[in-house]
Amino acid sequence: MIEVTEHTLDIDAILQSKMGDKAKRVPRFLVNWLKKIMHQEELNEFLWMARDKQGTPWLKAATDFLSMKIVVKGRENLPAKDDGRQYTFVSNHPLGGIDGIALGAIIGETYDDNFRYLVNDLLMNLPGLAPLCIPINKTGKQSRDFPAMVEAGFKSDHHMLMFPAGLCSRKMNGEIHDLPWTKTFITKSIQSQRDVVPIYFEGRNSERFYRIANICKALKLKVNIAMLFLSDEMFRNKGKTFEVHIGKPIPYQTFDKSKTPMEWAKYVQDEVYKLR
Repeated sequence: MIEVTEHTLDIDAILQSKMGDKAKRVPRFLVNWLKKIMHQEELNEFLWMARDKQGTPWLKAATDFLSMKIVVKGRENLPAKDDGRQYTFVSNHPLGGIDGIALGAIIGETYDDNFRYLVNDLLMNLPGLAPLCIPINKTGKQSRDFPAMVEAGFKSDHHMLMFPAGLCSRKMNGEIHDLPWTKTFITKSIQSQRDVVPIYFEGRNSERFYRIANICKALKLKVNIAMLFLSDEMFRNKGKTFEVHIGKPIPYQTFDKSKTPMEWAKYVQDEVYKLR
């Protein structure tokens, strides 16, 4: 059994931080199920193994732990790291876990760790990843701080890596596709004069995941239950090969007033899917 340290993922502690005293009301069998479906023990094995790593070295260790093979196509389209500019890298989000790890490893290795993610705040529980993250939390105090955090990220000297759909891809009409992209990456890239680099990540989750996501949508549930299964999906994809397609940078001047920011976001999303 792994010794409990600050580097250990603890579902009990996460529930306590999210729910406060209400966490005590969660049935023990449900907590144990969460630990199993989220692979707490396996994740802690990795966290202990990589306890001395942070940033890109941690991401690369994660790809090794998951036995991932990444085939990058269009690497020549990545801007030179010494051109003195910052960029916004945007990608579809088919897997909700492995894709973020893989893309972070690629961008981090290319640009010497000089990038930041916009990610779900739950990932801040992974100490090796936390230094690279601008956490997103739609509730509580942080929701009020979020616009300022995003603003600071885009004004920084760091490249930004984003999944503008927010959630991982869903299965719609038989096709695995992102939900509509939000406009933040467009408006902030214009303000900070960052060209946008489109990336397409090829991959999919299990049919079980898409069924759960569609049931939640049909029932109009506010809680994203499908997200609980993303860790399990990550382990289901262990050992697989994934292709990453990198497109040519889109100059920020492209995003003029001929379209609204939302329409430009749709345009870039369409360009990403053309890369496959």
